[in-house]
Amino acid sequence: MDFGLRSGVPVCASLYSSVGARCRICSAGLVALGLSVLGGCGSIEVALGLRTRLDKVPVAALSASLSPEALNPGESGRLVIVATTTDGKAMATVGAGHGRVLFDSFTFDASVAAVNKKGVVSLSADPRISDGRMPHVRISAIGHPEVVAELDIPVRYDAAFTAHFSGRPGFNGTSGLDGLSGSDGAAGSADLNNPSAGGRGSDGTNGGDGQDGGAGEPGQTVHLWMTLKPDSHTLLQVRAASPDHEQFFLVDPNGGSLAIDASGGRGGSGGSGGRGGRGGSGGIGFPNGFSGSDGRDGSNGRAGPDGAAGAIVVSVDPLATQFLGRIHFANKSGSGAAGPAPEVRIEPVPALW
Repeated sequence: MDFGLRSGVPVCASLYSSVGARCRICSAGLVALGLSVLGGCGSIEVALGLRTRLDKVPVAALSASLSPEALNPGESGRLVIVATTTDGKAMATVGAGHGRVLFDSFTFDASVAAVNKKGVVSLSADPRISDGRMPHVRISAIGHPEVVAELDIPVRYDAAFTAHFSGRPGFNGTSGLDGLSGSDGAAGSADLNNPSAGGRGSDGTNGGDGQDGGAGEPGQTVHLWMTLKPDSHTLLQVRAASPDHEQFFLVDPNGGSLAIDASGGRGGSGGSGGRGGRGGSGGIGFPNGFSGSDGRDGSNGRAGPDGAAGAIVVSVDPLATQFLGRIHFANKSGSGAAGPAPEVRIEPVPALW
């Protein structure tokens, strides 16, 4: 069947009388396709049978898991909830559960972690919030308040963490405006019995100059403290601070690491100069008029200066020096030139929280 448009009307609609039910199937498919493209409304998807809510379904039990099963600070995962009906049918949630049940079929009560309306569980990037605590989510089925699921979420600390203290890049300069073209000269007369010269075309205007790029910000001066977590021989407490802000990390050196970025920002690119306007053509006559001169092209803006690399000072407790290799430093200028080598001090560092 041809699904093209005739005067804005789908061909399948114009053939409704001859294909009846087939066209109704076609229309439903087109509606579903449109909902998929536009993001769709949950209620309409439910009406089309594409999604399901549980408020009118006889739910007997809920089970829940998280994808992935554990979270590092700053990470998020998607809940997978399976509802079991009184007749033993299993119904899973959309997304990671690859089912049809909408997440607005549930209410969530979370501690330590946070859960949004789409079933996304997020853990704060600050490890002080989760250290020594177990994130927990309680899930209730709307319409069935007695049916709940409880889920503990293990916390891991073996990710590749990054502390950002880099300078922002400079803004790019704006381009100059193009010049205006000159107007054509007035026509004269080419009649040999009554000749007159054509008028001169006017000059094009000059193009505007491009703006200079902005300067890249310098990397910040960072002081980092590292020590072993009390009562632990395998977790590193780290605090990284600059005059601007501070960040905390808990790192498992068995697979985890921390990168400190104090690089300068790259200078912004200069804007391009505008094109000069074309001179107007000389008018036709005897003789023809002279054409106007083209305008001058604008000058390109200069690139902004690159930001300088920041300085890094590291205070490491003697018991944690064996794990210095798990800390990586980046402090280059905006142009990529190496900054000063980090200053490492071996000195007592007490617990950071």
